[in-house]
Amino acid sequence: MPDSRSDTPSRDETEERSTSGEGPAAVTIAYIAESAGVSVPTVSKVLNGRSGVSDGTRARVEELIHRYGYRKPPKNRSKLVELVFREMESMWAVEIIRGVERVARRNRVGVLVSEFGLQDTPTRTIDDTVERRPQCVLSVARLSEEERAQLKAKGIPFVVFDPNEELPDDVPFVGATNWRGGQAATRHLVGLGHRRIAMISGPDHPFCLARLAGYTSALTEAGLPVDPDLVVKTLLTREDGCTAALDLLSRPERPTAVFTANDMQAMGVYQAARELRLRIPQDLSVVGYDDVPAVAWVDPPLTTVHQPLAEMAVAATELALALGRGEDVSQVGVEIATTLTIRESTAPPKS
Repeated sequence: MPDSRSDTPSRDETEERSTSGEGPAAVTIAYIAESAGVSVPTVSKVLNGRSGVSDGTRARVEELIHRYGYRKPPKNRSKLVELVFREMESMWAVEIIRGVERVARRNRVGVLVSEFGLQDTPTRTIDDTVERRPQCVLSVARLSEEERAQLKAKGIPFVVFDPNEELPDDVPFVGATNWRGGQAATRHLVGLGHRRIAMISGPDHPFCLARLAGYTSALTEAGLPVDPDLVVKTLLTREDGCTAALDLLSRPERPTAVFTANDMQAMGVYQAARELRLRIPQDLSVVGYDDVPAVAWVDPPLTTVHQPLAEMAVAATELALALGRGEDVSQVGVEIATTLTIRESTAPPKS
């Protein structure tokens, strides 16, 4: 019988994808079909030993399957999207969960939120996730090489959300335009007339380094010196932000503005300013990063770079589910644009 391009493959068939081989990093059933010059349903028939495929076509498809080491993943994956956090204390976890659930409802799958312990404080591990066989995994910040290998071996697609380390080119991720965010925050302060602008940065994660690079770029663009003494690297917490700000603001020539790597550090700057009896924004302008909901209600409301966490989570979930269905995706690395939200914590410096 001739090959049919009108058959509709089942859900399990469309979710088949490669987990190894010499072909592209993610060989899908669609890639096999394109390489053989046939339809996806035809490849599914060959994979499942069904009739309706000519001998020549079957041989051609089987040769490609063998060449790329293509094999079908288990068909008993649960109807779950597993969202993995390394720690759940972050203020923006709720925004991420909201975005994931939005896509999950639309696709009629559930959401399971897990917390993987860090290496020195193990709690749950990737073994638990593999045993559950979710439709896909979204890991916030990081997913080790070993963990990625375990998921690949079981045919479980994954996406890293806002990665805090450099990833191989074939690892799917969704992040934000951190460099532009840092640039926009600093440009805003320069535009208000500030010339001594400090930055409280974070650890040497890619997103922190990108925000710092945006800060230095905006200063250079404005013809202002990049003073290393005005840059403090610390942890992304309120307490560490406060300690860094107390140091900066106690100097004889203190900065008139501070840009922080996240909103938690900015809350620490607020605390330090209160302890030193400095008024925001009259004596000190402050810009944060993330735009978590709570910062709109502090006094004064915080000017901050809006990182579209819910939209990023939507994009990450849609990407992971598409990979699970074996669809061709235009790019495995996605960056969502940031914007500056101007509130009442910034003003021109006192003359």
